[in-house]
Amino acid sequence: MQALTRAQLTELVDALLEAPGPLTIVQAGDPVLRRPALPYDGQLGDDRLARLVGAMRATMYDAPGVGLAAPQVGVPLRLAVLEDPAEVTEAVRDARDRVPQPFRVLVNPAYEPVGDGRAAFYEGCLSVPGWQAVVSRPTRVRVRALDERGRETDEEFAGWPARIVQHETDHLLGTLYLDRAELRSLSAAHHMAERWPQPTPEAAARELGFDLPE
Repeated sequence: MQALTRAQLTELVDALLEAPGPLTIVQAGDPVLRRPALPYDGQLGDDRLARLVGAMRATMYDAPGVGLAAPQVGVPLRLAVLEDPAEVTEAVRDARDRVPQPFRVLVNPAYEPVGDGRAAFYEGCLSVPGWQAVVSRPTRVRVRALDERGRETDEEFAGWPARIVQHETDHLLGTLYLDRAELRSLSAAHHMAERWPQPTPEAAARELGFDLPE
């Protein structure tokens, strides 16, 4: 598919912003989720970008989720928002190294692993509602990006924040978490609540027959 022009992108974003309420989250099966997003180079201008970021933030809160990438609302640009209040039990916090993350905007992000550590946990996705699966990911990553004002950032993330950043950046490459998942772990939401509410997926691995990283 031919890349959208600047005029087409602004028309698309304006149409989305005109609608009341949260933006519609695109579901798996839509091609926009499977194509690498365009690098952001100022196509929207400062005001329109700020309004899109605000709408994405509100949509993330409404879902609710801890991250949202622009392709998930039908905009093929390398832009994502994330925020995690980490309102979880102490056991979950300790097992997953899940700590609060303030709201932030990532523009044109790219990540690379730091060290060899990996961890596997269940993940879900707002574009694949009703299901979760175990994904093994690096436990620490270095992320280079721009913020919403065009300032360069270079930061390391560890634990659950590193997982969120990887998940959202993958969306910008046309990758869904299921592409990296252990498919034998795939579980419907009600099974997650009833069978696999534990902080780690060890019980699920034993019962469903899949391996976890050492």
